[in-house]
Amino acid sequence: MSIKVRIDQQLQQLARLSGAGYFVGLHIRFAAPLMLFQTYRQDWNDHYTDHGYALRDPMIAWGFSTTGVTRWSEMPVPDTFGILREAAGFGLVYGACVSCGAISSRTIAGAARSDREFTDAELARIQAIVLRLHDMTEPPESLTPAQIQALRLIAAGDRHAAAAAKLGISESALKARLNAARQRLLARTTAEAIQRAKDYRLL
Repeated sequence: MSIKVRIDQQLQQLARLSGAGYFVGLHIRFAAPLMLFQTYRQDWNDHYTDHGYALRDPMIAWGFSTTGVTRWSEMPVPDTFGILREAAGFGLVYGACVSCGAISSRTIAGAARSDREFTDAELARIQAIVLRLHDMTEPPESLTPAQIQALRLIAAGDRHAAAAAKLGISESALKARLNAARQRLLARTTAEAIQRAKDYRLL
């Protein structure tokens, strides 16, 4: 089973628990997640972005200060700017937050409902899903020298034929190296693999 299918299965489970949507920022490094999934209403996403709430969101503050799971209503971090009150107006009335991983590669997730608080059992299930997503998307510690060489040449602007010639290998061998690098980096395209390798400090 491919990693994409496994991720999709976990997100489907999370969606079934989160009637008003979810947000999952996986392996946040240098203030940006390496992978992001979210299904909150678009009007809320636009409102949140337009007001620059990410830097003031109590869920994000809590997520970086500790690990675990909590209901939004029980978070010890004050909602100074009333972001959660505003979210309720967009159908995100009750919520849960999960935080896991090292501070250098933190995963923070939120799940919301409009009808009632999450039960303790639901909180445990949401936390387990987020932990699985975090573990299965753990960035690699390294790439093989062959994969690094192939990515570097493509990143420098070489076409497949030119890069293969520089490496003294066939074009199909070069494509195999690029494919292996994409799989290792959980990337859909070579361009995405190059960017992730840079983000991971592997290139």
